[in-house]
This record gives sequence, C-alpha cells and structure tokens, in this order.
Amino acid sequence: MTLPDSDGLLAEQLLRLTRRVHRIQKRHLAQQGMAITPAQSRLLRALAPYATPPRMADLAERLEVVPRAVTTLVDGLEASGRVRRVADPGNRRVTRIELTDEGRAALRELRAGRRAAAEEILEPLTREQRETLGGLLDTLIDGSPAHRPGSA
Repeated sequence: MTLPDSDGLLAEQLLRLTRRVHRIQKRHLAQQGMAITPAQSRLLRALAPYATPPRMADLAERLEVVPRAVTTLVDGLEASGRVRRVADPGNRRVTRIELTDEGRAALRELRAGRRAAAEEILEPLTREQRETLGGLLDTLIDGSPAHRPGSA
C-alpha cells in the first residue's frame, strides 16, 4: 500500500518535529551542563517507575533492546554516579539497578529540559490548538480515539 502524497508530507513533518524537539531539548540540557546521551536518558526514565530496583533483563525488555545494550548504558550511568548496581537479596547471581540521588536529580533536569522544549515548540499555538493537538497525538500514539479530561 502506498501513502498519498499528503500522508508522505505528514510523515516528513512528524520526523522534522521530532528532530526539532530533540535539538531543543539537547540545547537546554547543554545550557545546564548536563552531559548525557539520549539512550542514557531513556534508561533513566525507564528506571523511574520501579518501586524496587529492576533487573537488567527487565530494563532490556522495557526498552526493547538486547541485554548487552543495557549493560553498556548502565556502565556509563554508573561511571557518572547516576545509577548503581546492587545485589538481589534473594538471588546472589542477579544484579539490580537503582537510581542514585544524582540519578534522581538528572531525571528532574531531563524533565525540565523536555518541558522547556515542549513549551518552546508549542508557544505559537492557542490553548484550543494545543488541546486539539493533544487529542490527535493521543489517537496516533494509542491507535484509538482518546478520551481526554474535559471532553465528552
């Protein structure tokens, strides 16, 4: 199946917007002196929701990468003091990964950078346009119409 030209244009616009978001976020993080790769950032965000430190295999599954990729990311984040390896209390052969205080601070900075990038990109839109865009993005992300707060 081929896409009509307008769909091809939309796809290109989405890719350009994604690149712009990444550039702006990277700029904001650089202004704060935060040296972190996008993959490391993604791993930190993947770690955040866990109540107890996950296994590397859990992180690999969540990130949809091979376990070796997680090992490399953890090595870099551990060297920067943002995560640490801890032994599993129930199985000495299992290593778990936990955020350090520096890792939690890095997450706060990453979130601030993402918000700043979003604010910069969304600045020209009205409140109504933002709500419409949010609904459209929810539909694209979830694959079904979204039920946003305040909508029928």
